Parts: sequence; structure tokens; C-alpha cells
Amino acid sequence: MTGMEPLLVHPSPPPPELARLLDLGGYTWKAVADERSAVTETPDDGWGGAIVLIDDGGDTAWALCRAIRKGDVPVEPLLLLISGNRLDELDLRDELYDDFCLDPFHPRELEARLRHLFWRTGTGAAPELVEYAGLVLNLETYQAAVDGAPIDLTYMEYELLKFLAQHPGKVFTRETLLSRVWGYEYYGGARTVDVHIRRLRAKLGEEHASLISTVRSVGYRFGQSRWGN
Repeated sequence: MTGMEPLLVHPSPPPPELARLLDLGGYTWKAVADERSAVTETPDDGWGGAIVLIDDGGDTAWALCRAIRKGDVPVEPLLLLISGNRLDELDLRDELYDDFCLDPFHPRELEARLRHLFWRTGTGAAPELVEYAGLVLNLETYQAAVDGAPIDLTYMEYELLKFLAQHPGKVFTRETLLSRVWGYEYYGGARTVDVHIRRLRAKLGEEHASLISTVRSVGYRFGQSRWGN
């Protein structure tokens, strides 16, 4: 995410699913192991916020929260990830965090909470994203994910998916897609569009392949039309 200082993330290393979500969202972040590291590794311009997992080493995590919130320059916003059976630990600790999310988390919920938290506190601009039915495209980092799981796309696969996702419900002919996505008249025929669509559907997976539908004798459509078919 541009326009903000790096996020402090605990523990070190963070859970892989959290690291993937932050990378996809365009956030700059650094993992720290404990309160001492949080202080000694503070960037010159401070931390842009913090995400702290209250795990089995809860005492270490709470000590870290206390250190970065009670310092000369309190770190905010601070988001906790905490399991449901540890919610009682939040009692009498309101001053140590701004929001919390149940762990294990759903990627879409955590993304929404992070965006809301950083917009609310004014600590950074939100990344430019295209989102539809579990699909997320980060237009700044050229990353893509479905339900939080990254998908590996070639440059043209990404460009084609981005174009379609930015125009949900609209039908495009193969010729139009060649012109708008590839940017030129393709003299080898429209078969290249079909190949890219097939590969995109395979990479989206069985559950989301239907996001791209074939309109017989016309072309392709992403998502639902306003007529519901």
C-alpha cells in the first residue's frame, strides 16, 4: 500500500495466509518477534499500524501491544487476531487495540476490516482493487486471488481478467477483446482469446470458473448480467 509507513506484524514469521493477504493488498510490512524488536526495529518515520496475533504465546503478544501503545509515539491503528476461546482476554484491555478479528480469519473479512481501519484513522490510501464474488485484483501490484488464495496469471491473462472484471455483466466479442486488451488487430484469428479464457477458467478453479460465461455466437461475459442470466 502506498502512502503509509510499514505495518508491524507479529509473530515472526507471520502465518503464511496473513503474509499472502498483506502482499496482495499492497501493504508494506515487517514481522517482529517481541516488544524489544518492535522498539529497536522501529522505522525512522514510525510504524504505520500493527497487526498482532494473540497466539499460544499470548503474554508476549500482549506485552508487545502494551509497549507500542504506551510508548512516546503510540502505534495506531492496531488490529488483533484472536481465537474465539480467548476473547475474555480483551476485557480491561480496550486501550491496547483499535479492532479485532477472529482467528482463523476469512480473507475477505480481514481485508474489509483493514481497509475500514486505515481509512477511518487516515493512515494511508487504500490500494486500487477490483473485487467481485471472492475475486480480488490488485491493480498496483498485478496480483490476483480467489477467496484469499493467490492465483498465478501471465501478464495477458491478468490484463484480460482485469478488463472483464471491470465491466461485469457486459458481453464482449472476441474481436473487441483483442482490440481492447491486446491493443491491436490480431491477424492470427480470435482463437487466442478462447485459449486465454480456457486458461483463466482453469486457474479460477471449479467454483469460480463460471464467473466467465460464454454467450453463444457473440463472445464472453464476466459475472451476471442485469437480466440475471
